[in-house]
Amino acid sequence: MLKPPVLLIHGMWSTPATFDRLRLALEAQGHTCHAPALPFHDRPASLPPHAALGELSITAYVDHLVAEAGKLGAANGIGPVIRGHSMGGLLAQMVAARIPHAGLVLLSPAAAANSQSPSLDQVRTLKNVVLKWGWWEKPTLGDEAGARWGIFNGVPEEVTAREIAALVWDSGRVLSEMALPPLFGGVTRVDYARLGQPALVVVGLNDRITPPGIARATARGLAGRVDYHELPGAPHWLFWGELEVRVTAMVVDWLATLR
Repeated sequence: MLKPPVLLIHGMWSTPATFDRLRLALEAQGHTCHAPALPFHDRPASLPPHAALGELSITAYVDHLVAEAGKLGAANGIGPVIRGHSMGGLLAQMVAARIPHAGLVLLSPAAAANSQSPSLDQVRTLKNVVLKWGWWEKPTLGDEAGARWGIFNGVPEEVTAREIAALVWDSGRVLSEMALPPLFGGVTRVDYARLGQPALVVVGLNDRITPPGIARATARGLAGRVDYHELPGAPHWLFWGELEVRVTAMVVDWLATLR
């Protein structure tokens, strides 16, 4: 039986390296995988960000990913499963609403305009980013204190230090569109009626930047069959140690249920 390819979409300030180990596990099960970098995310934070990055809208990210997904589907003769983490989980939904796809895997998904669940934890995580004047039209970079508190809380120091060092510049426009949708035309709104394929949604109960309320609202909105899981004690960052092994097994097992 032909297995669907998998499009892997990384999150804000991240790169495709997020999925290095998961990708190997999926390929071992016979899935063709593609993990594209979002525009200008192939530039290390040690270099100045691209001048155009700060004003790039989330629609540009979606357009880029729709093209990548189309190539992946055409090469494999079947629409992809679209899998995303954090902002990538929101992008996965927005892409899936525009193309034929076999399913969705949403890990710690960021909020759409119509799946908001605001919390003070998000404010504390992002405060050092959004207190800089003009952040909504400039490149942004997650600060270490906020990342440690709200993204890598509970993650071993060795992993945390490595991942913080690997963060890259991202678009302030995109962050503002996600955080303040009414002020930016609601461009992150998802047409859930178009998302009728099966979906796997996973979130950690200790997630501080995309708290469980977002995942719950997302799962309620999806039109197809949803397998929903909340992981006690798990933070936003799921890609380390036994937690990553568990999440990878969940994804592999769920993919095996697709027909």
